[in-house]
Amino acid sequence: MAESGIKKVLITGISGSGGSYLAEYIVNHHPHVQVHGLTRWHSTSTNKNLNSIKEKIILHSCDLLDAPALIRVLKNVQPDAIFHLASHANVREAWDIPSAVFYNNSIGTLNLLEALRTLEQKPILQLCSTSEVYGQVDPKDVPITEDCPIRPANPYAVSKLAQDSLGFVYWKSYGIPIIRTRMFAYLNPRRSDLFATSFAMQVARIEAGLQKELLHGNLDSTRTLIDVRDAMESYWVASTKGRAGEIYNIGGKTIIKVGEFLEVLKKLAKVEIPSRVDSALLRPADVTLQIPNTSKFENETGWKPKYSFEESVNHLLNHCRNEVKTELKNQ
Repeated sequence: MAESGIKKVLITGISGSGGSYLAEYIVNHHPHVQVHGLTRWHSTSTNKNLNSIKEKIILHSCDLLDAPALIRVLKNVQPDAIFHLASHANVREAWDIPSAVFYNNSIGTLNLLEALRTLEQKPILQLCSTSEVYGQVDPKDVPITEDCPIRPANPYAVSKLAQDSLGFVYWKSYGIPIIRTRMFAYLNPRRSDLFATSFAMQVARIEAGLQKELLHGNLDSTRTLIDVRDAMESYWVASTKGRAGEIYNIGGKTIIKVGEFLEVLKKLAKVEIPSRVDSALLRPADVTLQIPNTSKFENETGWKPKYSFEESVNHLLNHCRNEVKTELKNQ
């Protein structure tokens, strides 16, 4: 479907950290598109992420695990495109509640696909997967292409691989135009469990005198970082210029070790930042090497990230400092 044909979209997980940025992007850059979103009744506290656009979007209370409710929403909305971002995405927590994470992510996706099949709806479905599905990558396979062997290294990654694979099955079997994207690490101020956001928030708290030292886990992993605003724009581009049935790696250009990123933040801090490892933040297994080859997506769509690493870091740190200011005012 051409971009001009997308008049109505549905975003699962719209109130989450990624979904809210995607909604903002569509509202601000494609005002002719009507934006609908699914929120879960027990996750309403995150609706604050949508404050700046709440008058311009339409929210539906619906858990993807509730198939009848999902069918009712799809019947009502009849979207031209769906962006499937809803997932339990905390990698560390997935080790503690693996059954809940796997069930939520895989069955929620299956319900969405089955609802579309049952209703005989065929919107563009942008299935947002993750680089975590590649898992422990052999250095000879770096930079990582879409054909890299799959070796998921944690329960979250396995649940995302299930989503990814279900997407292929329903495209191949029922002709639903599904585009799968595997996003590499991004800087997202609204997602506190990401290492970068956790570090930046702790820096802001130490600057404000609310915390004495920064706690961290493994610092040796290598990541390729992209700004969340670029990441969400790329999802729109994938839905309008990508090919159904295809997989696309998406990522930034900045390759950096987690420990090096911490040093960047320390240099930007207004005070000295003491830090130490916290064993509770270490994972039983870690994905240590994530460097993507994104040429397939960029060549087919013409998309390129716009924000520099410096702009992204400043955006992240300023957001965290503002959050801490709000915390202080409410004390």
